[in-house]
Amino acid sequence: MSYRLVVTDMDGTLLNGEGKVSEENQRIFKVLHDKGIHVAVATGRIYTSARVFARYLGIKTPIIACNGAIVKDLKDNRIIYENHLSTEDCLRIVDICRKYDLYYHFYSQETFYTEKLDRGSLKYSEWNKTLKEEDRIDIRIIEDTYETIKNKADRVYKFQVVSDDMNILTQAREALENIETISVSKSWHNNIEMMNKGVSKGIAVKSLAESLGVKQEEVICFGDNENDISMLEYAGLGVAMGNADEIVKERANYVTLTNDEDGVAAAIKKFVL
Repeated sequence: MSYRLVVTDMDGTLLNGEGKVSEENQRIFKVLHDKGIHVAVATGRIYTSARVFARYLGIKTPIIACNGAIVKDLKDNRIIYENHLSTEDCLRIVDICRKYDLYYHFYSQETFYTEKLDRGSLKYSEWNKTLKEEDRIDIRIIEDTYETIKNKADRVYKFQVVSDDMNILTQAREALENIETISVSKSWHNNIEMMNKGVSKGIAVKSLAESLGVKQEEVICFGDNENDISMLEYAGLGVAMGNADEIVKERANYVTLTNDEDGVAAAIKKFVL
């Protein structure tokens, strides 16, 4: 099979254990680009964060951010696809987060909103200190999420909650899944992520492939966690990382090496190059 579009998740997949794109992965993606093969990154992260890592690849790629809620082309900043949460659903999510006393934050396309610097927001805040000013994430600490959501024109693409209490996290997920108009997933063992109903990396990859004139069987996708399953199942070849959750490995067509062993590059050399 000749593959024309390669899409990779970031954390735990393209990025190694140190949160960096290895030289080998950078080299392989440059080879793909030079051969005219489309490449894209797909992440649960906010768009501006994904953009930083996409630039590290040295090529201008489409970015699938917020678990597929927005697809944007770095070359011309054109939005290829987007699907945001409704105001009503945002407020329902906040109610559940407050009921279980959970830390949460949410994203628009360019802005990271949180009521306190903790967990993910603290991590992004520390990361900002290492970035050039033009690459920094716009983190806004707000007093009241309710008022911000009601009064801001920004479209909300994703909510994320984080907790190390698996019992509380399970209860909260059950409550969130009762909201029929949202999608619920996770990208790490201690989080839950909420998007609008129908949002997934799989749908986003499908939209991107169609915009590029690429057939489903010509797509290869890489991932390691629950939120990657939909795109692995959509792809002509779905590849799970060696460090992936077992449920992801079970749903993939092939299991490659771990993210610390350049598993993405290894599979691309095997199946694409």
